[in-house]
Amino acid sequence: MKVRTLDLFHGAGGSSLGAQAAGARIVAGIDLWSIASDCYRRNFPRARTFNADIEDISPEELHRQIGNVDLIIGSPECTNHTCAKGGAERSEESRLTAFEVARFAAEFMPELIVLENVVHMQSWDAYPQLINDFQKLGYQIKVEKLNAMDFGVPQSRRRLFLICSLSGMPDPIVLPGSEVVSAGSIIDPNGRYSFTPLLSPGRALPTIERAKRAMAEIGEEEHFLIVYYGTDQSGGWQSVDRPLRTITTLDRFAYVRPSPDGHMMRMLQPEELKLAMGFPSFGIWP
Repeated sequence: MKVRTLDLFHGAGGSSLGAQAAGARIVAGIDLWSIASDCYRRNFPRARTFNADIEDISPEELHRQIGNVDLIIGSPECTNHTCAKGGAERSEESRLTAFEVARFAAEFMPELIVLENVVHMQSWDAYPQLINDFQKLGYQIKVEKLNAMDFGVPQSRRRLFLICSLSGMPDPIVLPGSEVVSAGSIIDPNGRYSFTPLLSPGRALPTIERAKRAMAEIGEEEHFLIVYYGTDQSGGWQSVDRPLRTITTLDRFAYVRPSPDGHMMRMLQPEELKLAMGFPSFGIWP
């Protein structure tokens, strides 16, 4: 019998896709963003999709509509936890959405809960209370910090997972030993996307400086990626021979390649970024 699963904060459906691949049956998903819900509905047509503010949904009423579930997966809003926000003010209201997972768990009492967020959630003042809320419901919790690149995904994306079980402490996650997949594997080499000269008139000086740092390191005959909005002192570029750095909602990766007419560049395109996140080529994904 398949594991009946409810996805809170479903987004485009990445978590549901993973659960489904592991044998789960997705019965419902909730998200406030209408574009995400439209995408989710098309990719999980047999699931109930609720496009609404999760705080406005009654867990009791939802329980009556969809029945019992064995697994709740939830990826609450992470922007106000992550260091990528820099020194900008955090929204406590946004961070408190994590407690919605506990609210729905208290009604459904599924055997398993998997809550995913950025690792910086652990430094949140309310994090101990969140853990305590799950424990008061009877869950034992295994805390894991996992990186997508260790599972054969061509993106380095480290995330916190709270794995909660009613029947005992969950087993530790065993890494599959997958080979590291490079960013170069998702870049379209067929020329269907147009390039412009790196040294085009009006090109921003910081972009050119990033490219120069890359060429000084690996030579002028190699292709590479310019990385915008970085905070890890990497020089604003990365090799295509390693996984893509973490994909965000910002357009932050430019592909640069040498040519007889000088270096050419273009931004990575949605189809390439989709593959870098581990989405399949089939289906209607962002």
